[in-house]
Amino acid sequence: MSESTESTESLSALRDAVRGEVLLPGDEGFDTAHRPWNLAIEQDVRAVVTAADAADVAALVRYANEAGARIAVQPTGHGASGTAAGTILLRTARLDELTIDAKDRTARIGAGVTSGALNIAAAAHGLVHKPGSSPTVSVAGYTLGGGVGFFARKYGMSSDHVIEFEVVTADGEPRRANAEENPGLFHALAGGGGDFAIVTALTVRLHEEPELFGGTVFWPLAQAAEVFNAFREVTATAPAELSVWAGTVQLPGGGPAMVAVSVAYLGSESDGRALLKPLEAIGGVLNGEWRPLPLAEIAAITNDPVDPGPSVSRTELLGRFDADVIETLLTGPIAPLLGIQVRHLGGALTGARPGPRGPVAEQYLVYLLGLAFTPEAGAAVAAKQAELVAALGDAVSGGRLVTFLGATDTLADAFSEAEVERLRAVKREWDPRGRFVASFPLGE
Repeated sequence: MSESTESTESLSALRDAVRGEVLLPGDEGFDTAHRPWNLAIEQDVRAVVTAADAADVAALVRYANEAGARIAVQPTGHGASGTAAGTILLRTARLDELTIDAKDRTARIGAGVTSGALNIAAAAHGLVHKPGSSPTVSVAGYTLGGGVGFFARKYGMSSDHVIEFEVVTADGEPRRANAEENPGLFHALAGGGGDFAIVTALTVRLHEEPELFGGTVFWPLAQAAEVFNAFREVTATAPAELSVWAGTVQLPGGGPAMVAVSVAYLGSESDGRALLKPLEAIGGVLNGEWRPLPLAEIAAITNDPVDPGPSVSRTELLGRFDADVIETLLTGPIAPLLGIQVRHLGGALTGARPGPRGPVAEQYLVYLLGLAFTPEAGAAVAAKQAELVAALGDAVSGGRLVTFLGATDTLADAFSEAEVERLRAVKREWDPRGRFVASFPLGE
């Protein structure tokens, strides 16, 4: 059988090959199961398999080898880019085992465990991992992309803290990848994407943090320049424990546009307010607050949506963030974008790391998001994003982070030429027939 197609009869045999749920086109539930988190992305997959466990993942890979099928992995559907067309879509929600070792400050995390579930489990021991803003993203998927979240300034990327990956490789065999065992594969998986093996579990380091202070505060859009300038002042001298994101936002359903500042500070309320003094001095707050938060409520900082929806996003790293950049971002209406957000980077992100992504020199990124309920709306959002990026000119560095790759990006855009060649060598060694298809494949 060819490497690119498999017969309907062969696909039906999937049910005999695995113990988990198998849905084929036309089956009840298939239309929902095959959709990604971003509903603007089309996924014409040949089947959806929800594996029962790691052994079931291995069985699926062995089936795929016999059938000449390709596999795309989406634990929760986040990060889809349209590359899954023609593949068997693997869901890992049932691989939800989670064990916290409070003494060693580690966690063993199944590939279906979400960031929110890990937040809650770790917080019970006074520990944190390195979460993004969304509690619905899988820890495995987020970490394979590096993971640049709330505490990245203090701890670096999520992938910097992986001790071991448990994987199924393209020959259908379970293996471990760590600094001593299969180190080349470990290096590639530590922030290099999911193009090399299927992760079934990972073990990561956690960190003890006694206090968290944060939340989001909103002001009228008319005060955006004042807020952005105060944001620039705060971030110029911010310690690594403080992460601040500022942006303009137009909430769905209408209403006035606003400017918002989200804060995540690993420290006391008194110290946090002192560091935020230029922002706290700005009156006219519409709603929201910064307050002490239980570690289990990290997701409350931004209250990201927990349901799928259609959107178009674009992220650019900024080589500078000055008055000209602020003016560019605040000139003209937000529409058709939902938001324009600037995130402070720096801190531990500027250091060396064990995976393929080296130091992140840029101190800021800009994240541009819009809703795409129709193709026309999506095109308008993309055009506005392109217009803003062009207007930013040489403030845009051209660098990329895997966590924030967009529709026009490739995995290779996020790494140096030497690292790209190293990753391609890993792909040739571990998946020579291209059995696995990542959301952002490495390419030739």
